[in-house]
Amino acid sequence: MPFILPLSHAHIEQHREHKHAQLVAVTKPSSFEPLPLLSREGPFAMDCRRKTMAFMAAVVILISRLNATSGHDSREAAAAAEEADRIVSLPGQPKVPFRQFSGYVTVHEAAGRALFYWLTEAYSDPSSKPLVVWLNGGPGCSSVAYGASEEIGPFRINKTASGLYLNKFSWNTEANLLFLETPAGVGFSYSNRSSDLLDTGDRRTAEDSLEFLVRWMERFPRYKGREVFLTGESYAGHYVPQLARQIMAHNLKPRHSTINLRGIMVGNAVTDNYYDNMGTVTYWWSHAMISDQTYKQLMSTCDFRRQKESNECESVYSYAMDQEFGNIDQYNIYAPPCNSSDGSAAAMRQSIRLPHRPHHNKILRQISGYDPCTEKYAETYYNRPDVQRALHANTTKIPYKWTACSELLNRNWNDTEVSILPIYREMIAGGLRVWVFSGDVDSVVPVTATRYSLAQLKLASKIPWYPWYIKKQVGGWTEVYEGLTFATVRGAGHEVPLFKPRAALQLFKSFLRGKPLPKP
Repeated sequence: MPFILPLSHAHIEQHREHKHAQLVAVTKPSSFEPLPLLSREGPFAMDCRRKTMAFMAAVVILISRLNATSGHDSREAAAAAEEADRIVSLPGQPKVPFRQFSGYVTVHEAAGRALFYWLTEAYSDPSSKPLVVWLNGGPGCSSVAYGASEEIGPFRINKTASGLYLNKFSWNTEANLLFLETPAGVGFSYSNRSSDLLDTGDRRTAEDSLEFLVRWMERFPRYKGREVFLTGESYAGHYVPQLARQIMAHNLKPRHSTINLRGIMVGNAVTDNYYDNMGTVTYWWSHAMISDQTYKQLMSTCDFRRQKESNECESVYSYAMDQEFGNIDQYNIYAPPCNSSDGSAAAMRQSIRLPHRPHHNKILRQISGYDPCTEKYAETYYNRPDVQRALHANTTKIPYKWTACSELLNRNWNDTEVSILPIYREMIAGGLRVWVFSGDVDSVVPVTATRYSLAQLKLASKIPWYPWYIKKQVGGWTEVYEGLTFATVRGAGHEVPLFKPRAALQLFKSFLRGKPLPKP
């Protein structure tokens, strides 16, 4: 390519004046005669120009081919990574027509933090169905143990933990389900930096969950652009809206591939410290779980707005739960608790704080389900080496057993938002579909707590309160507001899909369609 000396500003102006004088001197011809095309280039310059143009054309072709090859290589790499995560079959699993994938996605290289996921694709036509992310709360509890294995997933674990059987009310009849164990330290998810487990909270969980989704979609590019819905329960009342906020901010950044988030749905959700705690104490009293005297003491002694209560308040809470509740399942006050036959209290009880009182270490909660010993089956099944191999789990040989909930994480949760209501306002303003549901026999995050919290949004009512139906029976009650739908599920405990699977599936179908729950 010929080297061209740059023109000075004076030379440029002289050249412009000379050309202008030439144009002024030209007179209009009486008849049009084409002027000959004059060139000031010599043969050598013209030859150089032709060679330069040919060279540039060759470069363009080469770059396009390299891009095509690079795109092909990246697609091949994604396909290989996806295939490496494919589950052939789980031990004791019945045959199913849908595909499953599981494995790890690194979210922080320096710390060695990696989150574990389990994807169960839809029974039919998965390419046309949305991606639904499910998160369990705690904080510190596993979406594999709860969401996947006893609530909305396609399988249930039998009592001997020797195999699986089908859940006919699985939500993957309607969508592709992605179960995520978050944050690091929950279930199979891990960090190589031990301090991560001693200092964690809402912010890091939301950031790591977003990083997971972005990187997971690189591994599964067919889900890019797919409709995405976030769902969960309990302390996921924090996780889900906080992740939604992270995604909305991510989508506004230039040069980022967007995540097509369409809505969220949370159940028995931790929402606002003050109203959750006031609503919980009110529920205990209105359901005759505590005496009038204890109720009055709690209401007069405790400052529900504080993150850490006084010793006097803690003492009244402990008295209520230890002396007045009795041996009940707090997650469904009308269901029998699990009485462990092996005498191991550790298998059935965890010293985990009530989720909306994250700094109250003295308060115990009982983890139990409707079976009501499903966590025991899960902890046996997921600690089997053959199950872990099939799931591509525990590949780094974590030096502790897989558990349904991490007491270590729960006790070291040092970052929690006092109220999630501001995020609800952001989501509604952003046009997201927002549904909140509540099992009405849960005493941990009861329906009264949710109603007190949501009332603070002061939303206008679109469809007034009415009973909704399933199989000609009242499934619960619902009201549709401007930007939000609230629904109760009659007779359901904290884990609504566990206690009322048919009603929960109807709730999920209506949510995906954006339609009000059915009337008779």
